[in-house]
Amino acid sequence: MKSKVKRALLYIAAGFVVLFGLRLGYGYLSPSLQQSISEHLEAGSGSFEFSKKNYASEKFLAPAQNGQQSYNVDQKYEKVASVSSRTQDFDQDQARVRSLTDQHHALVEYEQSSGLQGNRHLELAIGIVPAEFDNAVEEIGRIGKLSSIRVDKTDRTREYRDLRAKQASLEKTRESLTSLKGRAGKIEELMNLEERLLDIEGQIQGLGVSLGEFSQENDFCTIKLTLQEFTPATSHISLLYRIGVALRWTVIYYLALLGILLVAILFAPAALPEKLKWISVSSEVKNQA
Repeated sequence: MKSKVKRALLYIAAGFVVLFGLRLGYGYLSPSLQQSISEHLEAGSGSFEFSKKNYASEKFLAPAQNGQQSYNVDQKYEKVASVSSRTQDFDQDQARVRSLTDQHHALVEYEQSSGLQGNRHLELAIGIVPAEFDNAVEEIGRIGKLSSIRVDKTDRTREYRDLRAKQASLEKTRESLTSLKGRAGKIEELMNLEERLLDIEGQIQGLGVSLGEFSQENDFCTIKLTLQEFTPATSHISLLYRIGVALRWTVIYYLALLGILLVAILFAPAALPEKLKWISVSSEVKNQA
């Protein structure tokens, strides 16, 4: 009987030591673990929604094919760089970004700031001329601690040509309908003609706005920058303090666990003691063997 009590107490003590060691280890690992998770989540936040589209133009000589002569191509394209960085000196790095924007004669087309001191978040969409794009992306990538960078270039030449073709078609339709205005007809027909002309005029103006974005005067590429502030954990926690916290936590939760096990044994079905007795007997037989 005494040996069983000693063995039970030994198991209880061993469980307490194991739980205490796990809690103490967690106290050391949790800050670095939380920082690692935070860095991982922020690394994937280098892009945000920006509805405005910037287009640029590039002329190049297309190679000859099937015996045909080479010819000049005026390509329209969209080029977007998504940059995500983390910084401990948010004010200084934000000022560096704005200084670079001025140096490259860029335009801040979108800006959103959020967060409190120590966890501030800045999103900028910068329109920049194609000739300055690569240098600006490289310089912005050196600000803070770079988390991610991505550059996408999408050809928009066909879209531009479709808009031009649609505009030309509508202008011809407008000319044809305008020529009918001088002819005699019913009032209802003339009113329908006028409404049709107004509708076509509105479509032509809308296409003019869309084509204006492709104008060489508005040649821009886009840089989307996400700057996230973080504060590293620099305070030193003594070993005695960690032991005290781990000890209090272990006593509370271990006693709760033992209480749950005791309640489970007291209110277990009547057949459970027989099963426990059978397990104990089997164990003793094995030890004797």
